[in-house]
Amino acid sequence: MAEAITERRGIPAASFVQDVQSYLTQSDLDVNSALAFLQERLQQYRVVEMKLLAQQRDLQAKIPDIEKCLDIVATLQAKKDSSEALIADFEVAEGIYSRAKIEDAESVCLWLGANVMLQYSCEEASALLQTNLENAKASLEVLVADLQFLRDQVTITQVTTARVYNWDVHQRRLRQATTPKES
Repeated sequence: MAEAITERRGIPAASFVQDVQSYLTQSDLDVNSALAFLQERLQQYRVVEMKLLAQQRDLQAKIPDIEKCLDIVATLQAKKDSSEALIADFEVAEGIYSRAKIEDAESVCLWLGANVMLQYSCEEASALLQTNLENAKASLEVLVADLQFLRDQVTITQVTTARVYNWDVHQRRLRQATTPKES
């Protein structure tokens, strides 16, 4: 008998099939329809998995960038109290760098995306970046849990597909064995 179907963040849960005959009867499907349904569900899981993996890659690339920005803001705050200037090389465009002498950095400009850059005090920037870092790490943890849930559903669906297919093969063999052979 199939378990109750639940979901996680829009990902439908697969139900493990103990008894194929009752599964087919309850779902009002023949074997071919059940196998087609299970294959379609596997394809849906694969599409969701690709989307989640892309999100995971984006977050894994974003976290080091946020940490680097936090380090830079911390360095600016540390140098703000001393009287010496900070010499920094920064990337203007891909592969093009420039050298800057930074004195009395009271504020920083943060690139927020979508062609938006805002100026913040060092303290505000540090707080914003810290919040963004915590949110990104929390999102990554949720994504990893979603991916694990999804992999479990793929495995359950593959096992169910194999069980339905094997049950069908067994039923065909039984029918062949019970039908009289023509000589």
